[in-house]
Amino acid sequence: MNARAVPSPLPALDRIRLGVGTLLGDAAALASRALGKGSGASIRGQILTRAYPGAFGALVKRRRIAAVTGTNGKTTTSHLLAAALRAGLGSEAGRLVTNADGANLHYGIASALAKAPRADLAVLETDERVVKDLLAQGRPEVLVMLNFSRDQLDRNHEIKFLARSWREALAAAGPDGPVVVANSDDPLIVWSAQTAHRVIWIDTASTWTADAALCPECGGLLQRTNPSEGSPTGAWDCPACPLSEPAADYVVRGTDVQLPDGTIVATRLNVPGAFNVANAACALAAAVQLGVAVPDALAGFSTVRSPAGRFAVATIGESLVRLVLSKNPAGWAESLPLLKTDPVILAIDSVAADGKDVSWLWDVDFEQLGDRHVICTGPRAYDLAVRLEYGDVDHEVILDVADAVRAVRGTPDPVDVIATYTPFQKLLKMAGLR
Repeated sequence: MNARAVPSPLPALDRIRLGVGTLLGDAAALASRALGKGSGASIRGQILTRAYPGAFGALVKRRRIAAVTGTNGKTTTSHLLAAALRAGLGSEAGRLVTNADGANLHYGIASALAKAPRADLAVLETDERVVKDLLAQGRPEVLVMLNFSRDQLDRNHEIKFLARSWREALAAAGPDGPVVVANSDDPLIVWSAQTAHRVIWIDTASTWTADAALCPECGGLLQRTNPSEGSPTGAWDCPACPLSEPAADYVVRGTDVQLPDGTIVATRLNVPGAFNVANAACALAAAVQLGVAVPDALAGFSTVRSPAGRFAVATIGESLVRLVLSKNPAGWAESLPLLKTDPVILAIDSVAADGKDVSWLWDVDFEQLGDRHVICTGPRAYDLAVRLEYGDVDHEVILDVADAVRAVRGTPDPVDVIATYTPFQKLLKMAGLR
C-alpha cells in the first residue's frame, strides 16, 4: 500500500459538534434497529448532519478516499475494492472504512466515516448526485466511474446533466483531482471523464447500449464497428466530432481481465454475471492504483459472496430463495439471464427509492422468460403483469411479497427472486439479513 495519510485535525469546536452529532446519531440508529426499521446507518447520518451541517465536508477531508459511482454496480464494486484493499493491507486492515450497507448519499457517507474516526483510508460508494460535492470537499485519490443509465426517472430526468456535473467537477479539481478509473464502453462516462488529469480506461465488454445512442459532445448518432467476442457491441465512434472510444488499459475477456502489460488473469469471482466481471476489472484497476498487488487484489475478490445481500441464498419461512437486486433496464438486462429456476419471482415497487416512474418496464426484454412461470409481486405487480401479458409470458399476480415467497415453499433448490430496491430491502429483512 501507499504511504499512510495523516488526517488533518478538526478545530476544537468542530470536534465537539461532530462528537455530539455522532452520539445523537448513534442513539437514533439504536432506536431504528430496536424498532426493526433497518441498520440505522441512514438515520444516524441524518441526525449527525442536522446537528453538525458541516459534517460531510469535515469527515471526507480527513483521509484518503477511493470513491465508486455510477448507475449500476456501485455496491458490488465497492465491496470488491474494499476486499482487495484489505488483502493488500494485511494486519493494517483496521485503517479501512467503507459504507458497506450502501447508504451512499451525504448522510450515509458521513455516518460511515463518523463511526471510524481513526481510519485513514475510505472506500465510498457514492451516489451520482453526490460526486460533485465529494470532489469539491474531499479530494478523493481515485474515482471509479462505472456507467450511466436511466434510473429513477422522476428524479434524474436527463442523465447527461449528471455527466456534465461530473465533467465540470473534474475540470474544477484540476491536477489535484482524482485518478479516474472509467468505463471506456460508455460514451457518457468517456465524455464526463475527459476533463480529469489522468484516466485509466477499462473495456468492460458491455452489452447494454440503449442509453448511448447519441454523442454527448455534439448530439450526432454514434456508430459501432468491429463487434467481436471480446467486444460484443463493437467500439463506438462519433462520425460528426472527435469523440470516440479510447484505447483501454484493462480489458474484460470473458471471465478474465487483461492487464495493461498484456497479462491475462482469472477473476474467479463468487458473485455471478458478466457485469460483475466488469465491476471486478474496475475494482482491480483502482486497487492497483492504490498500491495493491494484483494477486492480493484477486484473493480479496474471492472473499466477496453476497455484497449487501445481493445474490444471497436465504431461507424465508419454509422457502429457499436467491435474492437479486435490479433497479433499471440496464440492471434487468444483466440479471434476467442469470435466472435458473421455474418459477421465478419478480417484485416491483415505485416509491422514492425505486423511482416512481415504472415506464422502464417496457424497455426490459421479459420475453426471454417465455418458457417460465413468473410470479409478479409488490405494489406495482399489475404494471408488470400487463408488460408480461404483452410479451406472452405465463404469469400470476400475488401482491404481497411474503405471500409470493410462501407460494414457492418446499422447493429443494433456491427459487430466483429479482426485486427493485424497496421490496429487496423487505426481503432482506424477512430473511434476517438486515
